[in-house]
Amino acid sequence: MSYTLLSSPLQGFTDFRFRNAVNKYFGGIDTYYSPYIRLNGKLVIKASYERDILPENNLDLEVIPQIITNDADEFLFVSKYVQELGYKELNWNLGCPYPMVTKCGMGSGLISNTEKINNILHKVHSESDIIVSMKMRLGYDNTEEILDVLPILETYPIKNVAIHARIGKQLYKGGVHLDAFQECVDNTRLKLYYNGDITSVAKFREMQARFPSIDHWMIGRGLISDPFLPSMIKSDSLEYPENKMELFSAFHDTLYAGYSESLSGSTHILLKMHHLWEYFSVIFSNPHKVAKNIRKAKSIRNYEQTVKEIIKAG
Repeated sequence: MSYTLLSSPLQGFTDFRFRNAVNKYFGGIDTYYSPYIRLNGKLVIKASYERDILPENNLDLEVIPQIITNDADEFLFVSKYVQELGYKELNWNLGCPYPMVTKCGMGSGLISNTEKINNILHKVHSESDIIVSMKMRLGYDNTEEILDVLPILETYPIKNVAIHARIGKQLYKGGVHLDAFQECVDNTRLKLYYNGDITSVAKFREMQARFPSIDHWMIGRGLISDPFLPSMIKSDSLEYPENKMELFSAFHDTLYAGYSESLSGSTHILLKMHHLWEYFSVIFSNPHKVAKNIRKAKSIRNYEQTVKEIIKAG
């Protein structure tokens, strides 16, 4: 069975620089979702959002923009904006689990409000021809919440629903709810994508066997931790390439150069790279030591030297 691999968006990580670097050095991802656009009540697109989805910054990539909102007018405003850039689809985030989002009734905090979901989709589909897709969790408080939403989504031409098989209040803790995801598969005619804890080729094979009808698989944190993973899944190989460290070094240097150019001051650059290494450290033989050494690098010079030593040691 043929399948499609998608990059799940993570705020602060999977921007256009990251997407381009992954695509250049590793490949394997068919479609990338951009981190969400959030308007906060003002019908203005921030410059950082604009840069992230400008077609010239995503030349060799298939990218789908994403919005997080609980307001139909915001949805329509962003729909028009992305269409002017040439995009035909807008993904609606009902998955973000972070309290600063959910307390505002957005992301996974909106899943239980079926009336509002219906009203927004009704207005958007009445006033725009944008293709709408969804990115959701199973609920915020429990895994049953999504089962009340799916029948509403079926009344609209929703392209697909990507489900992260956790609930919002879990954040990223605890395991995925595979039985609850199966319940979604069994109770809707919507096109479903699977997302959650695809962190290795073995895990991907396990999920494929568990959900044979699913042919779209979304990789989030697993891609940041191990950018080799999508191409290894595609080649059905458990082996890393022989030039693993050479590839990773080139990937890191491209990212580092991009962020050094775009961020002001060593503090911001180091903070960005430290966050990335919390994930990158996983592919090294001693992840805890690697992460610790990176955290200890408090200057640009120390950081660059530390990275050289880590990569040399493999």
